[in-house]
Amino acid sequence: MAGLSADQVAFYQENGYLVLHNALPSETVARYGEIVDEWTASAVGVEASDNFYDLEDSHTPDAPRVRRFKWPVRNHPEFDALARSEKVIDILTPLIGPAMRLCPAENKINIKAPKYGAAVEWHQDWAFYPHTNDDLLAIGIALDDCEEVNGPLMVIPGSHKRPIYDHHAGDFFCGAIDPDASGIDFSKAVALTGKRGTMTIHHARTLHGSALNTSEMPRRLLLIMYAAADAWPLLGVSDIAEFNSDLVSGTPTLTPRMTDVPVRIPLPSSPKDGSIYERQSFLENRYFDVFGKTDGQAAAE
Repeated sequence: MAGLSADQVAFYQENGYLVLHNALPSETVARYGEIVDEWTASAVGVEASDNFYDLEDSHTPDAPRVRRFKWPVRNHPEFDALARSEKVIDILTPLIGPAMRLCPAENKINIKAPKYGAAVEWHQDWAFYPHTNDDLLAIGIALDDCEEVNGPLMVIPGSHKRPIYDHHAGDFFCGAIDPDASGIDFSKAVALTGKRGTMTIHHARTLHGSALNTSEMPRRLLLIMYAAADAWPLLGVSDIAEFNSDLVSGTPTLTPRMTDVPVRIPLPSSPKDGSIYERQSFLENRYFDVFGKTDGQAAAE
């Protein structure tokens, strides 16, 4: 697969997402799975989430349950090579331009193990990190076959053209929307399914989430966020050299491109500000099932 067709670009612009089947060779994706298996095995004895492991609530040191590995691009050269590869850049260039960079805090491997893989409530990535323009997107690489039953990423088509929804719980940012208050018609949701090696792309403003994995099938998804080089984070840049080192194509610029985009600031921070799972634990009216609970989904479903 080399780049995108005009029809694919038009579909993305209209709907805010794409699904590219067979984007990566099976042997390449199998290798990424081996790395994740090695990392998962290393979680034996780990007692709490840290800067690398994000652990399920049901995790114990003797029976490790990892729901996310943080910053795989930073932590393994093969993931870094993929993120900076010509293949990925060629696909993304018609969507956000020829000059782009990685968003360093926004790459991870989300894991939904059979029968207990945690859900992620509906949210927009843009709510977490507003920029001067919204040429931002995330790619997802399916490390396992992803079907309706094992918690696929789900999107609301066209939601990238809508307002930024309130992602606060009470007085602080929780990184999720109240499904009832939002007025969203969730029957319009599309599940982004595909075989191992499928690539998904979603716009930073596209509303998305994923259900609990209730199947016997694992679902591991590598997610990497990109931004146009002239999109600058509104919350600031603390290290300009590091910021420029994340450039994967084009040249750096000190001239942000300003566009008329809706913005909400993700402050004040949550009392648990470690990961999206911890932030979203404060959302009272949840849409998706939670492991260990039997009262069904929220009324909004």
